Amino acid sequence: MKESVEKLSRRRVFAGAGAVGAVAAVAAVVPAVREPQPSAEAQTTPEGQAGYRLTQHVLRYYQTARV
Repeated sequence: MKESVEKLSRRRVFAGAGAVGAVAAVAAVVPAVREPQPSAEAQTTPEGQAGYRLTQHVLRYYQTARV
């Protein structure tokens, strides 16, 4: 009995390399799915309380806006 042995042709090698490259490109472009982390401000603010909060960002703005 003879076993059929397929020759590895250049066309197949380049087609395989192209497919691997395409998969790698897609994997690099698609962002990883991550759950958003709540900020420190969101954790310290009680529920039901909304509106103006004096944060570090706001304080920095006030310092730069002084005349």
